[in-house]
Amino acid sequence: GRYLLDDPDTKAILDAYGIPTVPTRAAATPDEAVAMAAEIGYPVAVKILSPDVVQKSDVGGVSLDLDTPDAVRAATERMARRLAELKPDARLDGFIVQAMARNPEAHELIAGAATDPVFGPVILFGQGGLAVEAVNDHAVALPPLNTVLARDLIARTRVARQLAGYRNHPAADLDAIAAVLVQVARLIAEVPEIVELDINPLLADANGAVVLDARMRIAMADRAGNALDRLAIRPYPVELEEVVPWQGGTILLRPIRPEDGAAHVAFFNALTPDDVRYRMFVRVRELQPAQLARFTQIDYDREMAFIATRTGPDGHPETLAVARVVADPDNMSAEFAVTVRSDLKGKGLGVMLMNKLIAYCRARGTREIVGEALPQNAPVIGLVKKLGFTVGPVDEDEGVRKFWLELR
Repeated sequence: GRYLLDDPDTKAILDAYGIPTVPTRAAATPDEAVAMAAEIGYPVAVKILSPDVVQKSDVGGVSLDLDTPDAVRAATERMARRLAELKPDARLDGFIVQAMARNPEAHELIAGAATDPVFGPVILFGQGGLAVEAVNDHAVALPPLNTVLARDLIARTRVARQLAGYRNHPAADLDAIAAVLVQVARLIAEVPEIVELDINPLLADANGAVVLDARMRIAMADRAGNALDRLAIRPYPVELEEVVPWQGGTILLRPIRPEDGAAHVAFFNALTPDDVRYRMFVRVRELQPAQLARFTQIDYDREMAFIATRTGPDGHPETLAVARVVADPDNMSAEFAVTVRSDLKGKGLGVMLMNKLIAYCRARGTREIVGEALPQNAPVIGLVKKLGFTVGPVDEDEGVRKFWLELR
């Protein structure tokens, strides 16, 4: 029967998703608050617990740096009186007792989620604190997030410049902030009952990030449908990952992710100039940031890019080959491209990825797969013939050979 979860309940859910929170307890009476303070350890902060009060400080409902049982008892009794005077109709469910996390070097941030009528769940990040509305510094992104997208979200706010460090203030732990945003996005994606989440403040400094206050609004969800249908962007399809034998070992075939950016640059740099021209149809010396984002940050509903990857000699993942397909809005036709690292051609990677790509398109109901190549690109033309594609003559106007495969 409740649709607004208070701070302790919300933090319990955040804890379950590995989001760091300040130790927090709920107490029904001043005596319980004293007991909870002893359990947490002094000093503590005490706040009123009322479903009818959103901004606790507006009614004198916050006391900080309490370091004795008498101070806790006096603060709770004073809060109860103030609430009765200022909002006599407000319910008082008790008090929140939490460990003090005062750090003058920390940044007060806001993180959370809301539900947009068009795009569904959206993730919010920006500068937080009591003046959050007046500052109005925030950016939004669509879930799911990963580290790359979370850091992009952070970078689109004004507070990002402060988080990078200034004067004698060290830089905040951006990885820790990004990790919170990634887990918030995961929580929102996986639990459709959550329609609003407000974390304010999220304290962040050079040592990490921790949630001080949080609240959550929930609604009944239709479990009969697919919870992922709420999302504007399809999450990473982990079910498409596949470990296969290759060259006496194993490699992983999987969809590409934004985190593959560095490996994709190394893959591109390992291609010969002719292979780059065969793939791009023009000579390109290096990938531009916009091109890299276009190749690695994809909409899995409209396109798919499978990579063959393994752990390289330096311990980092290396990309060996890529097969990509982009469907039209009606999913009638999908255009593909395939590229194998120049030093690994003729070892079966192209056939392996293309078979996976064809099976994926067939499962999605795509009617046909089409592609084109320069006439000199004999390896790709030979590959598609082996896979059953129909190969047309050279198009005199465009200077390419086109090929297609009908999917039954």
